[in-house]
Amino acid sequence: MSGLLIPTIPKIRRLIESDKRYRVAYGGRGSGKSYGMASYLVVKGLTERCRILCTKETQNSLADSALELMKSVIRENKLDDAFVPTKTGLACSVTGSEYVFKGLQQPDRIKSLEGVKYCWVEEATKVSDAAWKVLPATIRTEDSEIWVSFNPDDEDDPTYKRFVTADRPDTERVEINYPDNKYFPDVLRAEMEYDKATDYDKYLWIWEGQPRTITDAQVFKGKYRVAAFDTPPDTDRFYFGADWGFSQDPSTLVRCFIKNQILWVDYEAYGVGVDIDDLPAMFADVPRSKDWPIIGDSQRPDVISYLRKNGFQIHSAKKSAGSVEAGVSFLRSFRGVVIHPRCKHTADEFKLYSYKTDKLTGEVLPVLEDKHNHIIDALRYALERTMRAAGSVGSAAASEAGL
Repeated sequence: MSGLLIPTIPKIRRLIESDKRYRVAYGGRGSGKSYGMASYLVVKGLTERCRILCTKETQNSLADSALELMKSVIRENKLDDAFVPTKTGLACSVTGSEYVFKGLQQPDRIKSLEGVKYCWVEEATKVSDAAWKVLPATIRTEDSEIWVSFNPDDEDDPTYKRFVTADRPDTERVEINYPDNKYFPDVLRAEMEYDKATDYDKYLWIWEGQPRTITDAQVFKGKYRVAAFDTPPDTDRFYFGADWGFSQDPSTLVRCFIKNQILWVDYEAYGVGVDIDDLPAMFADVPRSKDWPIIGDSQRPDVISYLRKNGFQIHSAKKSAGSVEAGVSFLRSFRGVVIHPRCKHTADEFKLYSYKTDKLTGEVLPVLEDKHNHIIDALRYALERTMRAAGSVGSAAASEAGL
C-alpha cells in the first residue's frame, strides 16, 4: 500500500494491517468506510493477480452494486488506463485481476465462484443468516480476506450479532463515524447538524451508528422494505410530491409509482437549508421531474410560483383537517412500500416515523409525531389526488386502476 495511492483514514489502516480473516467497519453515514474499502481493493487488484468479489444482500444489476464507487476511486487516482469494464464488473489490465459484482440473494451463484482472494460485503446490515452460512465456505482461498462494511440498524440484525455483539477471535473490527473522516463533505455536514439540533436520537442512529430498536410505535412497522429494483420501462404513471424546508429544515422531492398494489419509491431529492434559487437544479436531479405534475406543500406559494417559472408543472396540495392521518392511512393501505436503496432519507423516515407514546406508561397513543416526515409528507402530497379518487372504494387497488 505504501505511497501508491489514496490517503486512508487511520481506522481503515488498522484493518489493512490486521492478519484476521474478517475485517469489519461499522458506524454512521459519511464516515468514509466504504470509500476506504474500495480503495484497498483497487490497490490489491493493481499490485497482485487476484479475484475480488464485491457483494451485498440484494443486487439485481451492476447499477445496484458498489461498481460506481470503485470507478470513482479509479478516476480520482488517474488509474483509468489500468482498468477495463467486463460483463461482471472490472478487470485490471496490469495484473489480470478480476472484480466480480454479485448479489447474495442467490446463494448458488456465489457458491459457483472459485478462487476469490478478497471479498467485500457492502451495506451488510441486512445480510441474512442464510447468506452468512454460504459465503464463508465459498471464500476458501488460502489467506483469503472478507471485508464487511455497514451502518447498524437493529441489534438483532444477523450482521450486527455476528460481528459486533459476538467476540470473535478471527475478526478485526472498528467503529468509524463522520469525525474520523477528514473528507466529510459539507452537504452531509449540513444534514448532520440539522439532525443533531432537531432530533438527537436520529442523529445517534444515522451519524453515530448506534442501532435502534423496532417498537410498536413505528407507523410503518412491517409495511415497507428497502430493496434494489429496476423501474419497469412501461411504467405509464409517475407521482411526484414536494415539501419545503423552513430555515434549516430539508426541502424534498420524491418520485413513486404503483404496481401490483405496491407503492414503489425510486427517486428522491433532499437538501437542508437549500435556497429557493437552487431548488430547480435540485429537483432536476430526479428523472422526468419536468414531465409530470408535482404536488407541493401549499404553505409556500412563492416557491411554487418560482418553480413554475423554471418549467415545473407544480400545484399546491389541498390540506384539510385530518389530511395527515388520512394520507398516512392511505400509504398503509398498499400491500407494501418498496424503497430503492438510493432513497436513503425515505428509508430513514419510514423507519423512524412514529406515534407518540405515553411517557409514564409507554402506551402507544393514536397521535402522530410531527417529525421524520418531510419525505412522507411529500409522498402524501404526491398521492393526494389518487387518494381522493380512490376514496369511494377506499383501497390502494383502486388507485392503481386509475379511479
